[in-house]
Amino acid sequence: MNAEFFSDRVSSSPSHLDRYRALLRVTEAIARHSDLAALAQDLARLLPSVVPVNFVGLSLHDPRRGVMRLHVLQANVAADIIGGHEHAPGDSPTGLVWETQESMLLNDLAGERRWPGVIALMREDGIQSCCLVPLTTAACRLGALTFSSQEPHAYQVSDLELMQQVGRQVAVAVENVLNREAAEASRRDVERQRDRFSLLLRMTNTIASTLDLREVFSAVSLCLREMIAQEYASLILYDSQTDRVRLHALDFPDNQGALTEGGTSDAHDSPAGLAMETKQPVVIPDRRGMQAFSHPVTKLLVEKGFQSNCSLPLLARDRVIGCLNLASHREQAFSEQDVEFLSQVAGQIALAVDNALAYQEIHTLKDRLAEEKQYLEEEIRLEHGFDDIIGDSRALRQVLSQVEIVAPTEATVLILGETGTGKELIARAIHRLSGRHTRTFVKLNCAAIPTGLLESELFGHERGAFTGAIAQKVGRFELAHGGTIFLDEVGEIPLELQSKLLRVLQEQEFERLGSTRTVRVDIRLIAATNRDLAKLVEQQEFRSDLYYRLNVFPITLPPLRDRREDIPLLIRYFTQLYAARMKKPIDSIPGATLDALSRYHWPGNIRELENLVERAVILTQGTHLQVPLPELKVQAQPAPAPAVTLHDAEREQIMRTLRDTRWVIGGPDGAAARLGLKRTTLTSKIKKLGISRPRE
Repeated sequence: MNAEFFSDRVSSSPSHLDRYRALLRVTEAIARHSDLAALAQDLARLLPSVVPVNFVGLSLHDPRRGVMRLHVLQANVAADIIGGHEHAPGDSPTGLVWETQESMLLNDLAGERRWPGVIALMREDGIQSCCLVPLTTAACRLGALTFSSQEPHAYQVSDLELMQQVGRQVAVAVENVLNREAAEASRRDVERQRDRFSLLLRMTNTIASTLDLREVFSAVSLCLREMIAQEYASLILYDSQTDRVRLHALDFPDNQGALTEGGTSDAHDSPAGLAMETKQPVVIPDRRGMQAFSHPVTKLLVEKGFQSNCSLPLLARDRVIGCLNLASHREQAFSEQDVEFLSQVAGQIALAVDNALAYQEIHTLKDRLAEEKQYLEEEIRLEHGFDDIIGDSRALRQVLSQVEIVAPTEATVLILGETGTGKELIARAIHRLSGRHTRTFVKLNCAAIPTGLLESELFGHERGAFTGAIAQKVGRFELAHGGTIFLDEVGEIPLELQSKLLRVLQEQEFERLGSTRTVRVDIRLIAATNRDLAKLVEQQEFRSDLYYRLNVFPITLPPLRDRREDIPLLIRYFTQLYAARMKKPIDSIPGATLDALSRYHWPGNIRELENLVERAVILTQGTHLQVPLPELKVQAQPAPAPAVTLHDAEREQIMRTLRDTRWVIGGPDGAAARLGLKRTTLTSKIKKLGISRPRE
């Protein structure tokens, strides 16, 4: 305070001495306070002893918003005055004082026509005159201090200097308080940033230590609850092939079974869908904004009382892979600072999701390659010999001609025939001649797998899908992706599993056992059976739609008894094969042995023939193959007689009947009656066929 001015005014009169003592108390109060609210309370109590005042108004300029904000100090009258009013600088006298930095006296508010809104509020409180002085420090212009009275002409020009002195003291106090508040706000902001960076570091460490997305999400959700008030969090992943999202993880205590992890849906008309479409965070601040979306999940959140929502897209290499969603029961729950922090969290989650998905893909491919390697090693050990289709019979050539026709296509093939006729070799020949010959040929005997495990064997299963499923398993269909799958004994597939097989054939997609994720495959199916599927369909033991889907191109393999001319070739081939394998010098096969084996009807077909030759090679001690012919299950049948004509068959039947009736044609026990013919008809046939009674 100016000491010279103070001493001059003190010496003028006792009343001035009281006023300056009061001003000194105001100065002491100003120096004592560090809180703007407490400072305002003391000023309201002390200033009336310094100046004639009923109300004191403290207006500060908000540079961020460009408005004058009023803080009201109630003095010595009863009134219900609420601070917080805001006006543009040009709409209030405090704004003019702040802009011009000149004090102002308004001694007749009844006649004041400027600032009608503010003046009307002042007159409602009975204010008739006021004096305004600027609040200014050496650093900046803060606002204006208003002294108001319910008496007209309460202030004189001579009072301005004292009021300006009070204003300068108050300005210093306000600046100190604002600086302290700014410093405290900065400190809190630094602490908040420190806590958030610490939280981000914890989440990053969690993300880096696991590839399990559920563990990542659980840790992230727990950390977010510490920093941001929210009662709902979900992680959805986007599938670009189906244009749908899958709910991968959920933290929703009030769920009550409404949402299920693993479920898929369309993200259109939802905050998450908008966030993924724009690749920008989407904040819905209030209930009305959430009601504008028609997505079922958003509607559910509104029904559960949620008031605000925040959806953040997960971006990996500028590619949308999912969305992080948060919701709160409070409106305006997500500030700009929160969204900025959550965007950093979403970036870390996106990195974790991308890494986890890449790991899952690599792990799946690794498992598939391992399965393929093991499978191919087993195939090599079995030494099938893909080119070893032995024979030159007409029946076999017809089959091979059909193979050449259907192999280049993608059509499903159904191979029919008795057991042991070589259905798998034909299936391999189809695969070898197709465009898929560079990819895997996967086979499965459906009759060799227990019914309860067949679904897992075909389609695979997830860990924990059933008791004993301790690890994820890749099914045969997934293993055959890009290649051919051969299902032998397809007629043994249980009826309840046939619908799933039909879906694979029609849609080329399925779900693993215990999983809701759809797996897409590109396979060609070759099926085989020794059963009559059409008859099974009639007996309702096989689905008709699956039968029609399998029976696109049927190939029937002839049994070995219908291609007897191939038997010597097969015997020689198997003899050479097993003799070389057992290192035995067998160089000939007795002709009698070949004849005997050629007459045998071979109920087990080629498989029975191969087993017999292998046993013969084991038993042979010299250079001639010694076949244990007595071990054949059924005695060798004589070679079938050449087929007779209808003419010969009819003649033989009439001759046999005539001999039985001692050439009696007529009568109840004659040949005509036995043959069911008229006597005249039989006589005509005897003449036509040149039949004559032999001499006795």
